[in-house]
Amino acid sequence: MAQSRATRFGAAKQRARLGFLGSGIICWLLLQSLTFVAKLQAEEYTVGVVPQFEVRQLHAAWQPLLDALTERTGHTFKLLGNGSIPEFEAAFKAGEFDFIYSNPWHAVIASEAQGYSPIVRDGARQLKGILVVAKNSGIGAVAELDGKEIAFPSPNALGASLLMRADLARIFGIDITPVYVDTHTSVYLNVVLGTTAAGGGVMRTLNEQAETISKQVKVIYQTRPMPPHPISVHPRVPEIVQQQVQQALLALGASPGTNALFAAIPMQSPIATDRDEYLVLETWGLRDFYVSD
Repeated sequence: MAQSRATRFGAAKQRARLGFLGSGIICWLLLQSLTFVAKLQAEEYTVGVVPQFEVRQLHAAWQPLLDALTERTGHTFKLLGNGSIPEFEAAFKAGEFDFIYSNPWHAVIASEAQGYSPIVRDGARQLKGILVVAKNSGIGAVAELDGKEIAFPSPNALGASLLMRADLARIFGIDITPVYVDTHTSVYLNVVLGTTAAGGGVMRTLNEQAETISKQVKVIYQTRPMPPHPISVHPRVPEIVQQQVQQALLALGASPGTNALFAAIPMQSPIATDRDEYLVLETWGLRDFYVSD
């Protein structure tokens, strides 16, 4: 009986010791987990944005959103500026940014070059290019532009030039002479003045023109629609951080109190997206017209 009690006492001590060790291991694992999370929260991530505006306007548009993102996730986000689109392209091809906001074709190029993956885009609209002619030109169909000069803002302006030139060649089978005039406003002005037979733009910039210009042109063609500019993430960013950032952006976009932060980008209604939505552009023939420095 005494031996049995001793045996039971020893077994109880062993269980207590194991229980103590088990609790210690659990506490250690919890501490390591908290330390890991703390390290994640301490990280700073870089953000590159396609230079649609001059630097001060770009920072004014993006910094409030990045500050709100920091508050939501605990991470910090540093906006890195580029003076020109070619500089921005070279930077994301080299993987200099953790996150980028780019046009859809840039998203394809960034995916190929570095493995960037789109995570959020605007769900309220799609991107299309428009082809305009002067109302008094007598031109009513795209086929009538065969052999003509057409104004474009730049070779790689996505909807206004890149996709438009691909459509004119592949869908309509016409040959045109592109004339690059730097800005959308210059495109519409060239059309109004009759310097070129037509011009490529997007509806947003046409609507921004003074009536003395916008009332004198008409749209004769719109390109195929595509998903608009996404926010993409580099694969070196930990998966847990990618998910945190995506969910935080969606939450900020869904809240009436913070949705206005997206207006200046512009992104009206953020929704989740992925690489597959953009890879379809590979089949549209854009690569034949893309000018890579």
